[in-house]
Amino acid sequence: MMRLWRWIAVTWMALAGGVALAGDDDAAAGLVVVELFTSQGCSSCPPADAFLHDLAGRDGVLALSLHVDYWDYIGWKDVFGQEKFSKRQKSYARVAGRRSVYTPQMVIQGQDHVVGNHPMDVSDLIAQHGAQDREDVTLRVRREDGEVVIRGAARVAEPMLVQLVQYSPREEVKIKKGENAGNRYVYANVARHWTRLGEWDGKSDLEMRAPLEQGLKAAVIVQRMDDHGIGPIAAAARVD
Repeated sequence: MMRLWRWIAVTWMALAGGVALAGDDDAAAGLVVVELFTSQGCSSCPPADAFLHDLAGRDGVLALSLHVDYWDYIGWKDVFGQEKFSKRQKSYARVAGRRSVYTPQMVIQGQDHVVGNHPMDVSDLIAQHGAQDREDVTLRVRREDGEVVIRGAARVAEPMLVQLVQYSPREEVKIKKGENAGNRYVYANVARHWTRLGEWDGKSDLEMRAPLEQGLKAAVIVQRMDDHGIGPIAAAARVD
């Protein structure tokens, strides 16, 4: 019952304007970034993969599917799995003081960790971050001549990492071996390329350009960082 009332409260906040809704500009309202760490070799992951379709359709949310490779040994090599995504998840765990990683896991705005197939908990965290003031960093991006043009400004000087993620909105795969053998799944917003464009100290205005791959959607993510690794996401914007 408490979860029901909490869901009603979160929904009311969204309708009242506490969360970015349709028509809001990404740079003005900010995007809440949701990273799903998943694997085609994980029998617990399909519900979270399906939930990501819902998140991918929400305004004000940048939902990304990052396929890890550490389950490949149990019978099926994830066709989207990349070592860099496994390392990214482990970096989050290290910063949070955790010794292990798991799938499915969602990381909200680079800081809150939650089991990926717990939709209520994920929605609560998205609403909380959507209602927060995130004006420390302004970010503007645009597509120009096959490249993304990035401009930004920061109120506070601090180390940040500028990243470009390019992703496929929809991928369908038939799993032939492993725990999910015999099933066909459709995945949303599958990260194909994750590029570190460079570090930014926030002291001067940000100006960068980077090439884009045809046929993929893209977004720019600016993330705080320290000696331990990546931290909270300061700003994110889709490349239209």
